[in-house]
Amino acid sequence: MWGWAGPVAAVVWLLAVFGFGMRLEGYDQLRHPVSLLGAHGVPGGTAFSMLGFVLPGVLAAAAALDLALRMPVSAPRALRVGGQMLLLAAVAFATMGLLPLDVEDIENRASQYHASAWLLWLVGFSAGALALRLGSARDAAWRPLANLAVGCALWSLCSAFLFEIALPVAMAQRLAFLGWLVWLLGAARLAPTRG
Repeated sequence: MWGWAGPVAAVVWLLAVFGFGMRLEGYDQLRHPVSLLGAHGVPGGTAFSMLGFVLPGVLAAAAALDLALRMPVSAPRALRVGGQMLLLAAVAFATMGLLPLDVEDIENRASQYHASAWLLWLVGFSAGALALRLGSARDAAWRPLANLAVGCALWSLCSAFLFEIALPVAMAQRLAFLGWLVWLLGAARLAPTRG
């Protein structure tokens, strides 16, 4: 029922990042973090927070809930936990928009809350992907979706913690988000029908 929500979330996020990035004077997609577009004190920051984080997060949560509802009652526990963790990741993504950075003090508590929501998103996505893969060992219909999830989560983890060694942090962050976007796009096509 809500399978379309994941791809729409990905498209909304991309449009928001590029649209607001073009509007903000001096903003460079290669050098500045995505979160700067929604920071306190940035023109259009609140609008970006809503369109760049909250709306995609809510749509991704609807897609994750749809995924969980497709799981049969007899689904392995790990599979069901995976669906719940993916829902948690989507909620954490939306929370990043509700807890924006503060450009006046990047180390203050508000910015720390934003960073914590980002980490919760990444951990939730990664744990959800792993649980899906473990659960799909006993349910072959879910294996293609689980394999996609693991691949995308590994990409996001490597982007967040390894790629920044060789790339600017802003690019590494975008590559981490890219893993999640690919997951949102692919999950709608690979998810089994309702069980």
